[in-house]
Amino acid sequence: MAGPVRGTPGWLRETNDRTALSLLLEHGVLTRTRIGELSGLSKPTAAQMVSRLETAGLIHVVGEVSGGRGPNAASYAVRTDRMLGVAVDIDAESIRSTVVDAAGAERPIAVTPLAARSPEEDLRLAVDAACDAAGADAQRVGAVCIGVQGALDPRTDELTYIETLPEWPKQGIRKRLSDALGIAVHIDNDVNLAALAERTDGAGRDTGGFALLWMDEGLGLSVDQGGSVHRGASGGAGEIGYLPIPRSAAELDEEARDLQDLIGGPAVARLAASHGLSAQFQGAEGADEARERLLGELARRVAVGVVPVLALLDPELVVLGGATGLAGGPRLAELVTAELRPAWGDRSVVATGVAAHPVLRGAREHLIGDVRDALFAEVSRIAP
Repeated sequence: MAGPVRGTPGWLRETNDRTALSLLLEHGVLTRTRIGELSGLSKPTAAQMVSRLETAGLIHVVGEVSGGRGPNAASYAVRTDRMLGVAVDIDAESIRSTVVDAAGAERPIAVTPLAARSPEEDLRLAVDAACDAAGADAQRVGAVCIGVQGALDPRTDELTYIETLPEWPKQGIRKRLSDALGIAVHIDNDVNLAALAERTDGAGRDTGGFALLWMDEGLGLSVDQGGSVHRGASGGAGEIGYLPIPRSAAELDEEARDLQDLIGGPAVARLAASHGLSAQFQGAEGADEARERLLGELARRVAVGVVPVLALLDPELVVLGGATGLAGGPRLAELVTAELRPAWGDRSVVATGVAAHPVLRGAREHLIGDVRDALFAEVSRIAP
């Protein structure tokens, strides 16, 4: 449906209503007077905007603000239950899901086991579990963003590198899920979503661009270029785990053939165990020296993975993420920087700034935009 023609009264009403809705999303609760002040529009115009949005069910009264000697002024907020999304993070064992609204409010995270079910049933159960945990109406969910340990080719709707989801079909998965649930479905690589969270809430927030080296059970690389993630022609950019290690790194692990063998989750867990530490680099009281030795050895391995990133991309910042980056923290980043310094100078390597659920947080950020777009589309429909 086309919106009103630019410059017409209908277009002006829609523009004003969008402005009011944007201000309420940005600031939370506002009175009509405050909306007028923030928008620079007159009180009568602000009152008309509020009236149209309230009549359409997009905003509602949430309280009153004392007006001094005069009557109290009603305060308004966006009806964030009008449009909802669900962020989903899937690994080989479980599905984590959480409801997302236009205000970006934190909601509980539901966890459901990944059983031998169909993809449609997996997703439907995840959406229902998230809504139950949040006390939300599942009928209001209009979009889902799914983070998977793989890649989706946007040209063919084909999943690749998807060994952790053997029951999921490779072809036509996004359309199949969207048709089955009757909602919009977005599928993205988990590391790309983690990079989106890093850009919004983490170490990449104030940079022109960065590379996220994801070190978990598997490895991945996501490259942020001014706020946009580089996905490649087939959606498979960043599968760095398959990169063979150079001969110069053979002494670090004689059996390692690629980066996954060198710094993937199983390799890191074995290395930690050799120092008497858990996979989270924890040990008995007084294990600080063992942890320092582990980080020193691990830093030499991680530097092998960072070098090709520096050589090919020359990023402003390299962020160490995933379970290993989080466990190693700033000290691992500092030691990796020291390893790189002789050949590469002072490069900026830092630990992740997203402490919990980075994939879900990235999916949530994506959905906030989708849910807000749906609300603004409603504004277009009410403009006469």
